[in-house]
Amino acid sequence: MRIRARVVGLIAAGVLALTACAPGEPESNAPEGPVAVDFTAFKGKHLTYLYFTDGPDLDATKTAIAGFEKETGATVDLQVVPFAQLNTSLQARIASGTAPEVARVQDWHPYRGEVLDFNNYFGKSYADEFTDGTLAVTRDEAGHLYAIPSDQTINGPFVNADAFTKAGVPVPNSTDKWTWPQFIDAATKVAQANGMPFALSMDVSGNRLSTVLSQYGTTLIGGDGQVGLDQAKAEQALGMVDGLLQSGKMSKDFWLGAGTSYKGGNDAFLAGQAPVYLSGPWQVGAFAKAAPFRWAVVPNPSAAECGGFPGTKMMVAFARSKEPTLGAAFAQWMNRTENQREIDKAAFWLPTRKDLVASGVRYPSHDVDMNTFISQIGVTPAVDFVAAASPAFTGVANALIKEFGKVVAGQESVAECVTNLRAQLPDIIKASK
Repeated sequence: MRIRARVVGLIAAGVLALTACAPGEPESNAPEGPVAVDFTAFKGKHLTYLYFTDGPDLDATKTAIAGFEKETGATVDLQVVPFAQLNTSLQARIASGTAPEVARVQDWHPYRGEVLDFNNYFGKSYADEFTDGTLAVTRDEAGHLYAIPSDQTINGPFVNADAFTKAGVPVPNSTDKWTWPQFIDAATKVAQANGMPFALSMDVSGNRLSTVLSQYGTTLIGGDGQVGLDQAKAEQALGMVDGLLQSGKMSKDFWLGAGTSYKGGNDAFLAGQAPVYLSGPWQVGAFAKAAPFRWAVVPNPSAAECGGFPGTKMMVAFARSKEPTLGAAFAQWMNRTENQREIDKAAFWLPTRKDLVASGVRYPSHDVDMNTFISQIGVTPAVDFVAAASPAFTGVANALIKEFGKVVAGQESVAECVTNLRAQLPDIIKASK
């Protein structure tokens, strides 16, 4: 069957007011108990899937949808919207009574009271199929499963393997552990041996800086959703990064040139200006095509903690759609072991299922590199998943970049940066609710 995919434009903000229930209030037509899901009963039925794409995942998603249509006899209208327009579009559709059956989102909380509890369709044990970190951001305090975690990212370093070989420095494998001092020492030796101006490159990003904060044992947002930033640990983490910038081991001009905006460090890595680059798996496809040298993904350096910093995407189903049970069934089907594995392989996504994280996924290229990223999921602190999925994270991450920029520019000390940042966080978190 043909998958219908179209781009949906932005509905002007303010045209429709959201008429959802108050947070936590169940919809009157939402099931109060277990619902029998018969996958043979959907022939001739139709659902809408509102979707944003990160790139290569779109074709993989279309292929999976075709499998669902063939198996069930249902049809799926795949509607693609830019991520920046997703929330506005969903809120307007909910308000107008035209909610889609399913949507791919980064956070389910804005739709609280409108989304289905998957426990009512597949039982409370269904959640056990997914990793603890991703479950921390898809359930509420009472254990209701309001979203199915569909894919995730985890930050980690890429290294120029050719440059490491030339310098006689071993490239760590997926089971190696190294500390931040060892990481910096190796990168410095490789840079010097290859005549590179910098030892490391890193995206100017609150998410990437949060990786370093996490490795030093702290987060901007804690497990309770409130301020989690520890003054002393944050000073250690940011002081280390500032030391790299002030010493020239990372480009100070690059950082200052970004201002308060995101800026990727991939160009410096690809140009051979730095042998190490801290980013994430979304770079794998591009590097496979563009890198003029051999490269590898290696484990994150550790301090008080190991691992990277995550990002989780999820699928939600809406209670007031025309076919809520079909929506729940579709989200569950797309995230069965075999189906999630096939999507991950084609899209270069990281799995959210425990069985796939444990076994790994056999990717068509750069399999070892992708599975090195997967290996970092289990050693990343659970609080990071909560912090990354908080509706306040974008705001606090932006505040981190802005305040840390003052340190890099010599306008304030690291201690003053952390103190000032901690003072801003409560208001940012409060405004996000």
